[in-house]
Amino acid sequence: MLFKGFPKFIKPSKIFNSYWEFATERQSIYFHRISGESPPWTSDPILKTSKFTNAYRAADRTSQYLISKVIYCDQPEEDVILNILLFKLFNKIETWKAICSELGPIKYDNFDANKISKVLQKQLDRKNTIYSAAYILPPASMVINSNRKHVTHLALVQSMLNDGFIGKAKRAKSLESLYNLIRGYPMFGPFLAFQMAVDIAYSNVVDLVEDGFVVPGPGALRGIRKCFESTGGLSASELILLLTDYQSEFFDRYKCAFKDLWGRPLKPIDCQNLFCEFDKYSRVAFPEFNGKSEPTRIKQKYRITGPLVEPWFPPKWGINKNIKFNNSQCAQASLSL
Repeated sequence: MLFKGFPKFIKPSKIFNSYWEFATERQSIYFHRISGESPPWTSDPILKTSKFTNAYRAADRTSQYLISKVIYCDQPEEDVILNILLFKLFNKIETWKAICSELGPIKYDNFDANKISKVLQKQLDRKNTIYSAAYILPPASMVINSNRKHVTHLALVQSMLNDGFIGKAKRAKSLESLYNLIRGYPMFGPFLAFQMAVDIAYSNVVDLVEDGFVVPGPGALRGIRKCFESTGGLSASELILLLTDYQSEFFDRYKCAFKDLWGRPLKPIDCQNLFCEFDKYSRVAFPEFNGKSEPTRIKQKYRITGPLVEPWFPPKWGINKNIKFNNSQCAQASLSL
């Protein structure tokens, strides 16, 4: 038994402690950066040279932009949900800027998929990438037959609007019910639907919390497999929720000086993301845990992408007033290491 109250039937692997150490070091890097310190922010050679997301999903560059520039603007509730949906399908800041710079604010009342499609086609003609590499979306060919993926995705957005998705999303009673609503539309697999639901939950349009529900992606499942010899029959979702509840005890047990997000502990989606990132980390740190036909290297290397901006989170979290930020030396740093 790891400690009193934790289920005896769960058997961690010998690298389970490294998951918590990884989370602690990633969060430490984050605070070194926003404190204005110059790199390197860690002595870990893997974390120093490879790209990883932050311990908290909402602290990453794209999420920060989504929260501050897309969600929390002076706009009607219908536009908030529409813009989250549209932004996340491409999940790329530059794509969003290209759309808005040419068409202005995107509004529910005059949403025009054809106009947006033309803007995106211009970007493609200029050899610009319009999709993020964070996750790969298949075309929504079941909605419209087109050889252009972005055309099918815009048609999907239009079909969701026609189906009353925005009103249904606003009436969702829980994160899980919102997830199930999104899953009911074409192309939205479990992982993407969960990510979309969390992004909508960041807004004030819905009164939903991130506790009590999580959908692990493929990377997280690999990370969990490496961290446990046996989960005692618990599903990956149940295990993540359990670890989220016991995070303080684990950080204490493994002598990790984890610094939370100004009073906000890790939420299930953060622990899920950390398992995915730990899977990447362990490919190099613990290669003996790599399974057959699984990735064995970290594809993306760290590179500087621009200066830091002051962190800002959904106001309903109540943590923005606690943020201390020093941008004096951040011109060398990026929003995501």
